[in-house]
Amino acid sequence: MAPDALVKKVTEDVLAVVRSDRDIRAGNRKKTIDLVETKVLPYFDFTRMTRLAMGKNWRQADPQQQQALIDEFRALLVNTYASAFTTYKDQTVDIKPLRMEAGDTEVVVRTAVNQTNGQPPIAIDYNMEKTDSGWKVYDFTVEGVRLVQNYRNTFNTEVQNGGIDGLIKTLHNKNNSLAQASSQ
Repeated sequence: MAPDALVKKVTEDVLAVVRSDRDIRAGNRKKTIDLVETKVLPYFDFTRMTRLAMGKNWRQADPQQQQALIDEFRALLVNTYASAFTTYKDQTVDIKPLRMEAGDTEVVVRTAVNQTNGQPPIAIDYNMEKTDSGWKVYDFTVEGVRLVQNYRNTFNTEVQNGGIDGLIKTLHNKNNSLAQASSQ
């Protein structure tokens, strides 16, 4: 499936569930996270995302630390996506025409989330790579802010202050706080 068609299908599938599921619309975090886990995350390359977010610090981490970083970063993104879905209020998403040459293995799929409150659309661009298992998102940009670059600065500061294990602990604590806040 072409990358823009994939983004369109996943978006339509997810929005159809969100529109029809009263529990998700009422803020049921567990159902929202289940939706994100099953419908969205299979199309993300968390290893590459984490490696890019870590930058030069990735090579300092041993394989166990690398896996812990991937797991914690993935959990952080699950919480972020779940929070975004709980604010859904009948917005629509436009997939912009894809600029892609035959043989391209990396593309940017541009989208616009149309607001229902008269606000301007929110631009979300997905950086995608063709892998053996299909197209995967390895970074995305929301209103000009690249997720990986944003986290790279934060992660670098954390590693400088507390090392790789300090970053893992910080991510773990943040994920626990987000999980506790959402269960209240």
